[in-house]
Amino acid sequence: MTRIALLSALITLCTVAPLAGAQDLDAQRPLVRSALEAAERGQSNASLPDPALALANHPLRGWIEFAQLKRNIDTTSNAQAQDFLKRYANQPVAAAFRSTWLPALARRKDWDALLANWQPTENTGLRCARLQALWVQGKADATWTKDAQDLWRTTGKPLPDGCDPVFAALTSQGQLTDALRWERIDAAAALGQTAVMRAAANGLSAGERSRAVAYAGFLDAPASQGLGWEKSDRSRQMASDGLELLARKDPDNAERLLPQYAQVLGLTADQQGQVRYQIALWTVASYLPDSARRLAAVPDAAFDERLHEWQAREALSRSDWPSALKAIQEMPPAQRSDARWEWFEARMLDKTGQPAQATRLYAEAAKTATFHGFMAADRLGQPYALCPREPQDSPQAEAAVARDPALIRAIELWKLDRAAWATAEWNDALTRFDDDQRRMAVEVARDNGWFDRAVFSLGKKPDELQLYSLRFPLHHDTAIRRESSKNAIDPAWVAAEIRAESIFNPNARSPANAMGLMQVLPGTGAGVAQRNGIAYAGAPSLYDSDTNIAIGTAYLRELLGKYGTPYMTIAAYNAGPTPTARWQSQRPGFDPDIWIETISYKETREYVARVLAFSVIYDWRLNKDALSLTDRMNGRLDGKRKPFVCTGAQGVAN
Repeated sequence: MTRIALLSALITLCTVAPLAGAQDLDAQRPLVRSALEAAERGQSNASLPDPALALANHPLRGWIEFAQLKRNIDTTSNAQAQDFLKRYANQPVAAAFRSTWLPALARRKDWDALLANWQPTENTGLRCARLQALWVQGKADATWTKDAQDLWRTTGKPLPDGCDPVFAALTSQGQLTDALRWERIDAAAALGQTAVMRAAANGLSAGERSRAVAYAGFLDAPASQGLGWEKSDRSRQMASDGLELLARKDPDNAERLLPQYAQVLGLTADQQGQVRYQIALWTVASYLPDSARRLAAVPDAAFDERLHEWQAREALSRSDWPSALKAIQEMPPAQRSDARWEWFEARMLDKTGQPAQATRLYAEAAKTATFHGFMAADRLGQPYALCPREPQDSPQAEAAVARDPALIRAIELWKLDRAAWATAEWNDALTRFDDDQRRMAVEVARDNGWFDRAVFSLGKKPDELQLYSLRFPLHHDTAIRRESSKNAIDPAWVAAEIRAESIFNPNARSPANAMGLMQVLPGTGAGVAQRNGIAYAGAPSLYDSDTNIAIGTAYLRELLGKYGTPYMTIAAYNAGPTPTARWQSQRPGFDPDIWIETISYKETREYVARVLAFSVIYDWRLNKDALSLTDRMNGRLDGKRKPFVCTGAQGVAN
């Protein structure tokens, strides 16, 4: 008998004991990790009954069993599955098992079991499996037809292969009509999904299919071929969709073709406006020479917040202060009243000789604990606005939250590096918590090293953004101070980088293989370690917090030596050297705030502002006052320090 099989038998036979205490969980964690890994490998452990006995009442016993069942899901019997689902009913592990088991039942074509265990889901593949099961069993009634048709029309994106039998059955009923096929073709065209268009066209008549394939060919490579189409609403929309797609890759060609299609097919004003929107957007996003002209050609009705921002940035990039001011003042009221645009409107008023109006807007922006709010406070010579909230809860209330079984399982799974499972348990726990209990759960997570829960689980109420101690955790502060001192780097900056990069998760790993607290690439880590005499034993070293902080901080110092100022260094840390060099050459000598705002990459533009704002808040956490943001951006570590005051700040850095 395997360890997991023995565990399952013990749970069935024994009364479940109370949940283990924290010390017991700490002691058992290595055993649980081994049990999970053994289960996933399918390893037999019949010679190790004692660990199974030790884990019989462990909070994660269900997840250990799940790991074993998942490994052998194609041979798991219905009796085993039913037993598991019964014992863990209404727990996330049951949902995880069901989402694994039902596809296995579909592969086996065990339609009875699939239908018997079906529960409503948003999973398209499982929805198709259920419809196929009903069809095979002769239960395809009017509701079945409607559900199948709804799946067909739900998106213009590709659907799972498992849906093909359902749509074949729908076709055999005569219920996958030409109108439905065209509905899906139209939806796919709007998304540029030409393969979906061609697949949906397969059931059309030869002439209709040829027309659909021609539309798809135009979207793949828009040129003059559509000028011979019939003058219809669909042809106009296909031409508009294709020209919008073309504008993203070749705005010059899209602008050349637009008048031809507008005249020949009679594109509507809205359609022409949407094409001109894309032409302008993808021109200005690279600050190409025709940006201002193309922005001016977009009708007012086609403007949205995104294009309003780009119109302001384009003028800023040319140092055209009156045009930038006009662009900001044309923004919708809610957008214009954001601290960022209050700041830039004030800056443009200053630059156009209107200091009194500028002062009023600086004062509004300075009420917010944001990058632009901190800069506004610097401009006015005011303290920084920060209203931290530190709720006091009764020990009884805190203990009740900490005892929640799902929360206990979530914390343990997090400590075992099972982030997806941990998040499932966390989300389940939150469904039973009120707002105060949700905050207390975040405190429990923080106390156990799971810091990102404050970022992802707070903010539903405005005052939760004032929970700075939770939202801006401070861990490894000794290493941060030590390595910052070695490299003459502001420690608040290092803490801010860690918060922005990993939210203090030492095991974080990005899709690009950046690793650890400061998200260092292995190649970068090896080079920095070698140049700076830092002990490095390969990529796994980056998961060691002290090593990662040492390498990441030394890397910041190297970049600072290359780029000269912290704000450019932060941009390079995020985007890399090539884009940063381009931005430097395009806008040399620009004021820091304008240089940052005109960064063409949205991610980097927001990242630089975020890290700088975070550094002010971490300075408060470390020292209870802060170096001015103006000095910080320019690398003047010996500048005047500023106090914080609570003045009813309305916005906070996030």
